[in-house]
Amino acid sequence: MFANCYVPLAALVALSGVVSQSHAQWTVTKLHPAGSDRSQLTFGSGTQQVGFAFVGGQGRASLWSGTAASWVDLSPTGSIISSADGAFGTQQVGTVVFADGPRASLWNGNVASYVNLNPLGSLDSRAYATSGTQQVGTANFGSGYRASLWSGTADSWVDLNPAGAVSSFARATSGSQQVGEASVGGLTRASLWNGDAGSWVDLNPIGSVISVAYGIAGAQQVGLAQVGGADQASLWTGTAESWVNLHPAGSTNSGAYATSGTHQVGYASFGGTGSMSRASLWSGTAESWVDLSAFLTGSWGSTIAQSIWSDGSVVYVAGFGDNIATGRTEALLWTQVVPAPGSAALVGFCGLLAARRRR
Repeated sequence: MFANCYVPLAALVALSGVVSQSHAQWTVTKLHPAGSDRSQLTFGSGTQQVGFAFVGGQGRASLWSGTAASWVDLSPTGSIISSADGAFGTQQVGTVVFADGPRASLWNGNVASYVNLNPLGSLDSRAYATSGTQQVGTANFGSGYRASLWSGTADSWVDLNPAGAVSSFARATSGSQQVGEASVGGLTRASLWNGDAGSWVDLNPIGSVISVAYGIAGAQQVGLAQVGGADQASLWTGTAESWVNLHPAGSTNSGAYATSGTHQVGYASFGGTGSMSRASLWSGTAESWVDLSAFLTGSWGSTIAQSIWSDGSVVYVAGFGDNIATGRTEALLWTQVVPAPGSAALVGFCGLLAARRRR
């Protein structure tokens, strides 16, 4: 009866929500490299994950492929500190600090492929994300940071800073669109671009004094908006008026860092000053909130989820957490296998979907 039931990422994560109380659906893998003092995952795509690890007291841009042992050090010769913040296809991007300052950086899987994206005349630049062909970030020419777009070389730099903005940052890209923030009219505003400064769209919702967009996929943009003195995880679909507040009931602060186009990840904190954050998953509403830290074994402090994606057979969430047992911040990868056609889990879920449709 359900042989032709298609289960996209949206449905798959909905399935995890149905059975989340059993804590049986997500597997968590520690990617912390041997000999590292601290590690974090910042992003993932396909079978790769990126972030940084502190080795010998130096932060090093890092690349993994699903295990701690797969760790690759991307920090180029002469670097003081480095971090990889985005990935797609064969590319990784981030920031490398040299003696003359931070430089937006690009790699293709190893340190030998390193490309310095710092545009001519820039004192300081940083890259935060890549679509596989385009890279986004910011560059400072002495008068403030300017949201930036590259296509693989320093010479390809495009200035996205909107008219009247004191500063701006591009935090993520879908390839055709970019998101981030711009300081305009005394407010930091979540922002959306379509490849040039003139295309800027102000996403700041009414009542927000600060907002930032951190992630984009499909028609969705995610980030946070400060409302009533609290950071609140936020979802948009192209306009300020489309704003959806993802802030879970009882949370003191929350933020969304990435979207798959259907689901969002980030954090939510509960309690007063010094409260711990919990890696979080949503499916478009505040009520859909799932606490991903519940799937960890052992004793953990704060956890944060920073990226979500799927390769068609597995759903991945990348982030990090404070391991109380080791006293370290450690890179974490949550995974969930997509049910195979005809499996009990899939048939059961398809039956659930059918029942819901009949209501």
